[in-house]
Amino acid sequence: MSLAANQEAWGFESFMERNLEKDLLRFTTAGSVDDGKSTLIGRLLHDSKSVFEDQLAAVKKSRINRSTGAVDFSLLTDGLRAEREQGITIDVAYRYFETPRRKFIIADTPGHEQYTRNMATGASTANLAVILIDSTKGVLAQTRRHTYIASLLGIPNVLVAINKMDLVDYSEEVFLKLQKDFDALAKQLAVPHVVTIPISALVGDNVVERGAHMPWYHGPTFLEHLETVPIRMETPSDAVRFPVQYVIRPDASFRGFAGPVASGVIRPGDPVVSLPSERKSRVKSIVTFDGNAPEAFPPMSVTLTLEDEIDLSRGDMLVSPAHPPRVSRHFDAMVVWFNAESAEPGKSYLLKHTSRTVRAKALQIHYRINVNTLVQEPVSTLQMNDIAYVEFETVSPLFFDPYTQNRITGSFIMIDPISNATLGAGMIRADLADQTIADHVSITQEPAFVAPRDRYKRHGHYPGLLLVEDDSALATRLERALFDDHFEVLRVSGDAVPSSLLEGQYTAFESAGLVVIYSCAALASEAKRKLGALAAGRFFDLSALQLPADEHEAMQKILLLLRPLRFIADTKDQS
Repeated sequence: MSLAANQEAWGFESFMERNLEKDLLRFTTAGSVDDGKSTLIGRLLHDSKSVFEDQLAAVKKSRINRSTGAVDFSLLTDGLRAEREQGITIDVAYRYFETPRRKFIIADTPGHEQYTRNMATGASTANLAVILIDSTKGVLAQTRRHTYIASLLGIPNVLVAINKMDLVDYSEEVFLKLQKDFDALAKQLAVPHVVTIPISALVGDNVVERGAHMPWYHGPTFLEHLETVPIRMETPSDAVRFPVQYVIRPDASFRGFAGPVASGVIRPGDPVVSLPSERKSRVKSIVTFDGNAPEAFPPMSVTLTLEDEIDLSRGDMLVSPAHPPRVSRHFDAMVVWFNAESAEPGKSYLLKHTSRTVRAKALQIHYRINVNTLVQEPVSTLQMNDIAYVEFETVSPLFFDPYTQNRITGSFIMIDPISNATLGAGMIRADLADQTIADHVSITQEPAFVAPRDRYKRHGHYPGLLLVEDDSALATRLERALFDDHFEVLRVSGDAVPSSLLEGQYTAFESAGLVVIYSCAALASEAKRKLGALAAGRFFDLSALQLPADEHEAMQKILLLLRPLRFIADTKDQS
């Protein structure tokens, strides 16, 4: 009995060990709306025996069936009520399954242009992108957009699935034409590895089983390619990048720094440098849930202790001294804009890079990519789903590598500082710190006079004067809101500076490019007239506004009123 129990335990441990040794392939589906992405994933799960009986029974009983077969396979991934009612994918649906050869994580992403941001999210960690093309429609604008995003994200392998071959009578001619069209697009985007497979997700041809309808096709099936495609393994680099997420200090005897290993291999005794302080130390130990580890590497999340007491907090980074990252406030990046509100140069955003969140603004938009022609187009603003090359400046420096070298330290997201909504995603291409010095500083030429326009361009806005009467609390909240929105703002109290004295001081404030909030008791009409003339068209009397009772809505209305103060770099100074 004991021998049998030992054999059973050994067999289970052997099975678990073999399972853990399997490769993991992360892939995402992409393409235009109604190309059949969810149906393909549902068919793949069903035919590979990866669907539980109760799940399949629930789908069969569903009152919704938009397919012509007995089972609507798209319902296996489209789980939201709105998705099932409309027959579309809205959110990213992650599914796990495995075969005897490999484990898989699928990100089923939406095809609608409105949900491009969800596609970019699902594709950000993928090793392979599945681009679906409807054989009756061909390569569409959204197909091009998703392929371009996949190339931007550095996905090395692309599998093109020409779907709905049953609707074109399994025509080899149609398949070869669409294959040629996509190959031309892939060549323009420099996509390195492309494989094209004709399939019918509804019928099941060439998904898991080969089928008898396309004897002219001799390549692998969809699943066979997933099982055999080489996975580009990230080579462990000497360039250690360890963004600190949290400082763990349960008592005076322990101080650890928790976070993910973004790149490199960390071992006890290794030298490290903390950024931004540039303090040096060595790794004392690597602490995990299972005890101390001999080494840490991506994508492990661990806690490091150091031999020296160094002041580190969230947003700092430990790096290898021999291979430091770029430290800069000025860089170029490719950006995918997600939000319905347009992006404007000079406007302030939050930029989240690894565990570090800083204030940032776009200095200029170099160009936008036309996804239909791949031509670079000059634009002054970005609209939702635009892809553009943008120059950024942050308030405090970032510690980054180009995205092509490190997908974690080379990427960031942009956040609205008021609503906290994700506005866009960026991939850093170039550090402009050296260029900034070369372009703007020269010890051989005569120093140039700092013009008001130069000062406004630096601040990102024109100066202005806001009058707040009998409401010091509103003035305080407004100062904080404008400060958080990257305005150079100064609150002046009427108790300390009467309006007669402000008239003499405002010229200096205006020359410095400041937005001044004057908080005072009610002023006479003549005093208001003088302040209005002083500010030369940039005077805002908030008492004349009908502000909403809700504080957030009131601030939004005031910020909207101040939008004309935003300075656009390519406009001419009108002051």
